[in-house]
Amino acid sequence: MATDVVIVGGGPVGLYLAAALLQEGVSVRILEQRTERNIHTRAIGIHPPALDALDQVQLAAAMVHEGVPIRTGLAVSGGKTLGTMSFDGVSEAFPFVLALPQSRTEQLLEDRVRALDSEAIVTGVRVTGVHDDGARAAVVVEPSAGGEGQRDVTASFVVAADGARSHLRKVLGVPVCTKAYPDHYLMGDFADSGRHGQMAVLFLESEGIVESFPLPGGLRRWVVRLGKPAEAADAHQLAGLVLQRTGILPDVQTNTMLSAFSVRSTLARSTVAGRALLIGDAAHEISPIGGQGMNLGWMAARALSPLIRRGVAGEPVEGALKEFEVQQLRAAVVARRQSEINMMLGRPLQSPFLQLRNLAIGTAASVPAINRWTARRFTMQPPRTPEGQAG
Repeated sequence: MATDVVIVGGGPVGLYLAAALLQEGVSVRILEQRTERNIHTRAIGIHPPALDALDQVQLAAAMVHEGVPIRTGLAVSGGKTLGTMSFDGVSEAFPFVLALPQSRTEQLLEDRVRALDSEAIVTGVRVTGVHDDGARAAVVVEPSAGGEGQRDVTASFVVAADGARSHLRKVLGVPVCTKAYPDHYLMGDFADSGRHGQMAVLFLESEGIVESFPLPGGLRRWVVRLGKPAEAADAHQLAGLVLQRTGILPDVQTNTMLSAFSVRSTLARSTVAGRALLIGDAAHEISPIGGQGMNLGWMAARALSPLIRRGVAGEPVEGALKEFEVQQLRAAVVARRQSEINMMLGRPLQSPFLQLRNLAIGTAASVPAINRWTARRFTMQPPRTPEGQAG
């Protein structure tokens, strides 16, 4: 089988890249090991730059229609409001962070890809090898369920979008830099009481942060920092911790999703290996705290798409791909640093350090220029200089 581009991995980043290429006339095959979508994925936040990218594949409007636009963030400690942060000024088109479960995001992307090419997505297959002769690349494909038979799929480019534990990255022999953090979380979705409307709320408590985000369908996500890895995801434990730290008790009977996770970051030392390219979590795994990973992948795919089109057309793109690699690594380092700040602010603190942190947050929130700068930084927009130019 031959195509212009093979994308290994049918998650949100691989699907986005496929849609961007297909609508420009580039043939694509997505090779996905799974046969069913994971409904327990963690990502829910879509930032304004990512919505700009999704608008290019004609999906932003549908996602905004289904999601919850979060226009305000609220910081609370000990039952008192420390400050608020408005996202009104971060983007003209999308002045909010959109909350939409990743499973629904992926479904909308998949529908768009299938509308462009009904045969573009191949599920239940696993890539076991790559051959690159410098002009074209071929991947070795076999059934993921252990069935018999294998075949080669040749393409101008092969893109690894198969997640943080990318098998294709290992096949390519790309080294990674991995960092583990002392941060562990338990999260779940429960019926929303409506107490905080469509605001995101950060409870900065001495035992550790509790995060709360509205979701479509009258749900609210609760995320609690733990002192050690959770032995199992338990709705009663999560609800009890939320009550203990915030005074709010989620209704356990309404729980629809539970997940426990520990945090690490992984950066690939190279994202361009001949005709093979790495994007998304295969290139850079970032802490889910702050919701940057999926968005970072979309923004990289948006930048990569025109380079692939040029390469498929026969133009020399080696230099442009190397520059893309540099920019992608730089963006991943910035995102990792921001996630580390987010996690640091949520770690347990006792007096007087808790009071000092809360005072600093409250003071910063009360200064409009700092508030606007922080909102842009949080939503992955470039900060502005005093003259109003992007910096």
